[in-house]
Amino acid sequence: MKKLLTAVAVLFLTSTATYAQKFAFLDMEYILGKMPSYTEAQKQLDKIADGWQKEVEAKMKGVDDMYKQFQAEQVLMTEPMKQQKIKEIETKEKEVKEFQKAKFGPNGELFKKRQELVKPIQDKIYNEIQKYAIAKGLDFIFDRSSGPTMLYAGDRYNKSDDILAALGITVKPGQ
Repeated sequence: MKKLLTAVAVLFLTSTATYAQKFAFLDMEYILGKMPSYTEAQKQLDKIADGWQKEVEAKMKGVDDMYKQFQAEQVLMTEPMKQQKIKEIETKEKEVKEFQKAKFGPNGELFKKRQELVKPIQDKIYNEIQKYAIAKGLDFIFDRSSGPTMLYAGDRYNKSDDILAALGITVKPGQ
């Protein structure tokens, strides 16, 4: 049994040495942070989102004011008047939530605007990464900014600056 395990281990080691794969990693957050077009797109998106958020807050304040007014006046109202006022408040609140979903939801305007502004930049980067990988004969390129998918990476394998250079962006040492 021990000989079999040793033989399997030797076979495994020789087969992996024969088929060694080349890999590198990069940091997409770092690359995107160095791209003026991306930072400008982010500023635009933030400005749009802030405007819509203020609009949502103003509408919610209106709903809150309606509710406070209702609470103050409900003692003077008949039951049908109370029901009507509650229905008006609920309708207004529903409208605000629909507005919020239309702007910030998964298929909302902010998502579409992000696709419009950021996707071309990401596509440009991914095309450059693909050309780089083919030119350098790499089998894998990992993104270390996307979570704990890499436990260790020596800096000599970090090719983020190479991708930035291919995109025409120069980075000063220490930046």
